[in-house]
Amino acid sequence: MRDSLLADGYDVVALTRPGSPQPKKGRAIGVDYADPASVEQAIAQERPELIFHVAGATKGVSYDDFRLGNVTPTQSLLDAVRQKHLGLQRFVHISSLTAYGPSTPEAPTEGKPVEHYGKSKLEAELAVETASDVPWTIIRPPGVYGPADVDNFELFRLASQGLNVFYGNRTKLFSAVYVDDLVRGIREAAVHPSTIGKGYFLTDGQPHTWDHYQARIVAATGKRALRLNLPSFTTDIAAAFGELATRIDKKPRLFNRQKVIMGKQVAWTCTHDRAQADFGYAPRVPLDDGIARTLEWYRKERWI
Repeated sequence: MRDSLLADGYDVVALTRPGSPQPKKGRAIGVDYADPASVEQAIAQERPELIFHVAGATKGVSYDDFRLGNVTPTQSLLDAVRQKHLGLQRFVHISSLTAYGPSTPEAPTEGKPVEHYGKSKLEAELAVETASDVPWTIIRPPGVYGPADVDNFELFRLASQGLNVFYGNRTKLFSAVYVDDLVRGIREAAVHPSTIGKGYFLTDGQPHTWDHYQARIVAATGKRALRLNLPSFTTDIAAAFGELATRIDKKPRLFNRQKVIMGKQVAWTCTHDRAQADFGYAPRVPLDDGIARTLEWYRKERWI
């Protein structure tokens, strides 16, 4: 997002938490989202045209951890805008499909998240939706992949080593979007008058099974891969060990029983029909092209 805006000449200012790495491009201001005065000072100083609220917490030990990382910053930014900058053109809140909860293969299930991350993202959405004096738009991405992505990296790494591993999820469905399509869609929604006070999903247009998605990754590597179909209970065991390690060193792990709850759902799917109708969103990067670009980046950066 930052690179895209900078390339088009925008003055981009990141509001960074204490201890966060400084961006390699663009400016940054350190704020403490638990301290409203520091956020208000930053908003009053910069008076931005647009706010893209992309920060959030995907790891935590308890719901309070997720609430602190996802709800508190959202509320602090909204309060700062109300106090110091009601001339803001748009507050674009990047939420998640998980705020809607899992789906059937036919349709998303509105407002029924099943784990801590999704529940905290829904709570943050509700804070945005009640800010009637702030022009807002909500974007709910599904699974996002592309260069520098860490969540899907292991699939690419294993495929490059000749392994294609499933954990009882081979036929389960999910929606995805390539990062460039997501960024373009967010930017288009941010400036379109029809998107004020609405929320949108952005996808590549086609639900995928994990079997199909991983097969395309294997094909992109040009290698033959051994398929391993492990039972789903292996994720429960791994999650239990992850949480045991967390209890010992107090460090949150990305893989835990909350993630297992997500993985056990039949489908995480959505459609971008509303985005297409309201502001003309259409994906440009099909799955095979996105996978090829992602693999090329991993190889270029020597992740693989």
